[in-house]
Amino acid sequence: MPRAVQAAAPKPLDAFIALCGETAWSGRMAALAGRMQPGSLSARAAQHRHALELALARMADGRALARAAPAEQRLCGFARDAVALAETLPPAARERLRARLQAGLTGEATLLPLFHLLRTAARLRAQGFALRFDGLAEEAPYDLLARRGGATAEVVCETVSAEEGRPVHRGDWLALVDRIHPELQTWLAAHPGRYLLKLTLPEGISGPEQLAGLQQRISEMLAAEKRQDAGADAMLKLDPLVLAGAQLQDAPSGLPARLRQIFGHEAHLAVTTEASSGSVFAMAARAGRGNEISGAVCRRLTATAAARLSGQHPGILAVFLEEVERGEWRALREELELEGAVRRWFTGAAAAGVVAVSCTSRFEMFGAADAAGEEELRFRNPRHPAARHPDLSPAILSSL
Repeated sequence: MPRAVQAAAPKPLDAFIALCGETAWSGRMAALAGRMQPGSLSARAAQHRHALELALARMADGRALARAAPAEQRLCGFARDAVALAETLPPAARERLRARLQAGLTGEATLLPLFHLLRTAARLRAQGFALRFDGLAEEAPYDLLARRGGATAEVVCETVSAEEGRPVHRGDWLALVDRIHPELQTWLAAHPGRYLLKLTLPEGISGPEQLAGLQQRISEMLAAEKRQDAGADAMLKLDPLVLAGAQLQDAPSGLPARLRQIFGHEAHLAVTTEASSGSVFAMAARAGRGNEISGAVCRRLTATAAARLSGQHPGILAVFLEEVERGEWRALREELELEGAVRRWFTGAAAAGVVAVSCTSRFEMFGAADAAGEEELRFRNPRHPAARHPDLSPAILSSL
């Protein structure tokens, strides 16, 4: 093919970007670029939160797509699914799809909820279901009407943030670390050594006012060279950093993993170093109670079942659990915490119209190596009349 023709060939995601709107897409990319501040944990978290959009932006160049990782290829496939879906919708529904895309490119929102819908639809098709996108096409409360053989089910795709179940919000913790990091470096320069500040927050913490108060308490404690500071909302204790084994030979870059082993997946961790002296200041924060991520999922199931099912067909609630950390997601699965919570929820009246619940995360969306075994956790409600319908079984049989 002549070089000039190759240069004029459309790029692989041109149609998707056009569906989003060129202005909305370019504005989003500019906004994300402005947030990428070197050394900022909050900026790194934003990069993680918007990894989907950033991956699509990289893949918008056909040359990058040719050497794309499997995860990026999957995401591009869902983007193409969005374009194919738009072509099947009437004009009003197509505009609703475009509006959802643009909403996902605004502020703190992401495209993940819409891509969760697209991925759920792709999985159902692969299981032999014929689909209608009634949520977009007819503004139905549910998203998909799935038919297979003689069975029909309404499918609702819902996104739940793990932050809803954390007494100490991860975003607030990262903001605190960013704010106090320069002060800790200055303090370390004057107090060489290795330190561990343990923070116990009985009622958790959230919001800028509480963050400012906690930052002030840490600053005052260090300035006064105190080892402890106890209060109703926070207990602070500063000790030498001592780990089992060859503690002093641990490189600072390896400390988070060592601290994670000690404090568990629910702790919030941070490590500040002072390069000239090799000094280290680690912080570990825990709430006075454990995370309740499974509880947050079940609360959303109750609200969703009441508001988004018509009651004419069995309901399948497909939950995307966002902002969950790798260790948290593994624990929710391996310790059967999420399964136990959902199965208890099935015994209540709120679950009467729900035949199954599925749960996925970005680890399944991106095809990560440690994703759930069937690429989702799926739980069947044995009390529902359609629980044993053979035509529904691919979408409702429990994965555990």
